[in-house]
Amino acid sequence: MRTQRLFSVLDILRASRRPITAATLAERLGVSQRTAYRDLAALAQMGAPLRGEPGLGYQLEKGYFLPPTRLEREEFESLVMAVKLLAARGDDRLARAAEAALGKIRAVTAEDGGGTAERSYHAESSAAPIAEGRPFLRPLRQAIRHRNKVALRYSDGSDRRSRRTVRALGLTAFDTVWVFTGWCELRQDFRNFRLDRIVSAQALPGRFPPEQGKELSDYIRTL
Repeated sequence: MRTQRLFSVLDILRASRRPITAATLAERLGVSQRTAYRDLAALAQMGAPLRGEPGLGYQLEKGYFLPPTRLEREEFESLVMAVKLLAARGDDRLARAAEAALGKIRAVTAEDGGGTAERSYHAESSAAPIAEGRPFLRPLRQAIRHRNKVALRYSDGSDRRSRRTVRALGLTAFDTVWVFTGWCELRQDFRNFRLDRIVSAQALPGRFPPEQGKELSDYIRTL
């Protein structure tokens, strides 16, 4: 029981980009704060590279390798559902990557091997806007990954066409459409573009530098 809890502590710390307090750990694990401190001390004694102190929070040092841990049934089912949705709404390359990831996840799951969860959950996407926007998914994903600006030709809801240069920031999948979010240099503001209305998208050479007020995190704070 305690061994499993120690692995759970490592999983929580590994998944977080910010320090986690003992109080937060205790709440998530369903134990007392004193027990959480004891678990952290035990992990430190076993050689886990923990950073932090009481009251401020704890983190794992970057680059620390953890062996695969077995997933519980509900954890695996949630990932299956996410992969099925992505495969239904993404482009072919993204769908293949999602299925490959599911194979790796399957290797460390508590699933009984019969594939019950995979047979039980399905996702379909027959909506035309999703299909129409798919050709632009890959180039836009690459632009986001490499922090490229994108030269867009775009047609709005009134069929008015415009040319934009946009900092590639993010993609969002809605029920019937993918939406590309970026910083539009024409409007000097954040803009969302439906993929089914994009006429062409060409990544421009060079990386745009980080700039306060023009990042995806800045956009999210405006929502």
